[in-house]
Amino acid sequence: MKKGFLLVIGGPTASGKTRLSIDLAKHFKAPILSADSRQFYKEIPIGTAAPSLEEQEGVPHYFIGDRSVADDLSVGDYVREAKSLLKDLFAQHDLIVLVGGSGLYIKALCEGLDEFPEVDQKVREMVRLAFAEKGIDYLYEELKKNDPEAFQFIDAQNPQRMMRALEVSISSGKPYSSFRTGTKKERDFNYAYMATSLKRDELYARINQRVDLMVDLGMEEEARNVFAFREKNALKTVGFKEWFSYFDGNLSREEAIEEIKKNTRRFAKRQITWFKKMEGIQWFDPNDRDAIRSWAEDSFKKASKA
Repeated sequence: MKKGFLLVIGGPTASGKTRLSIDLAKHFKAPILSADSRQFYKEIPIGTAAPSLEEQEGVPHYFIGDRSVADDLSVGDYVREAKSLLKDLFAQHDLIVLVGGSGLYIKALCEGLDEFPEVDQKVREMVRLAFAEKGIDYLYEELKKNDPEAFQFIDAQNPQRMMRALEVSISSGKPYSSFRTGTKKERDFNYAYMATSLKRDELYARINQRVDLMVDLGMEEEARNVFAFREKNALKTVGFKEWFSYFDGNLSREEAIEEIKKNTRRFAKRQITWFKKMEGIQWFDPNDRDAIRSWAEDSFKKASKA
């Protein structure tokens, strides 16, 4: 018999996941694990909209600001750490909440990772040199040309993942997507997926408002403080690369802020596409708390009988 139940809350940025996760965690007296691939890093709480200790409202949170941007946490590392942590937490709780917008991290933890071939070092160096010289647009176009399927699901704001896909494709002579088997790994817990859904106009308005709030809270200074780490994966993403471009003199301050809003909206669209492809996921308006609690309780009961 499986032990424990993971209640998974995904969805696009600014769609109400954090507030909802705390509500459900308090309802079930459960801890929360973050599956946001940038909220792991303690130096960038503003730019990643990480919940403060006050916002966490006494609910135990894990993978929030628990390491430095100098120490990358890959999806494989995350799965290993999270599985070990879950083993300990399930000894104390029957239900744990997992929340975040990083669909790959969620899927990898719940369903496992596919195995990919070794990449030739010369190919890796070639791809990374091309990225350094030509920028993210090169990765974008090469991935679109070499592997249209992978192009549809890989985050266009994540150059590390795009480079990885290109390296595998070029080195193996086969599309990166062909190695995605979809075979689920056995886990010693059950889980159920839900995602937060808002109308596009409302979601985009919330994104714009959030960026303005981040700026007011000191996002620019936060970006300056980590500028020396700009080559780290956690900072090669929307919300920081635009500030770095401003610091380099390539954008005005106003242009950088507008670029952050625009790129965050694009990122949210790709997050929605990712979550829509996840098998068995249920979509809810984050404000429909009664329906969400009812679904969560039913899912928990079904899992307990499995």
